Amino acid sequence: QVQLVESGGGLVQAGGSLRLSCAASGRSMSSFPMGWFRQAPGKESREFVAAISRSGGITSYAASVKGRFTISRDNVQNTVYLQMNGLKPEDTAVYYCAISVSTGGEYYVTPRARYEYDYWGQGTQVTVSS
Repeated sequence: QVQLVESGGGLVQAGGSLRLSCAASGRSMSSFPMGWFRQAPGKESREFVAAISRSGGITSYAASVKGRFTISRDNVQNTVYLQMNGLKPEDTAVYYCAISVSTGGEYYVTPRARYEYDYWGQGTQVTVSS
């Protein structure tokens, strides 16, 4: 069993920055890819934001955040981060981190689909005002 706890959300003005953290416990996350998703107000499903391979050497981003967001991980601290710069009102959402245990063992994958992730955090709210 894996527990994921996100933190770092809040209210920020457009153009500002936030850094989200996701701490994993219950199992070492160093063998598994991890990702960030978000669910905007009124949307029924979560959308992919970013993913990082088990070693951290490969990353993948949604087109809407590429160049503004950076995903990273610290496997010693069992934590994954999402640095968000140049925030826009359309980035307002609940942000979730997730771990892909089912793809563990693959060194170079960065899963982008929700079904590829096995455990999820409770989410942290990010609100960007215009």
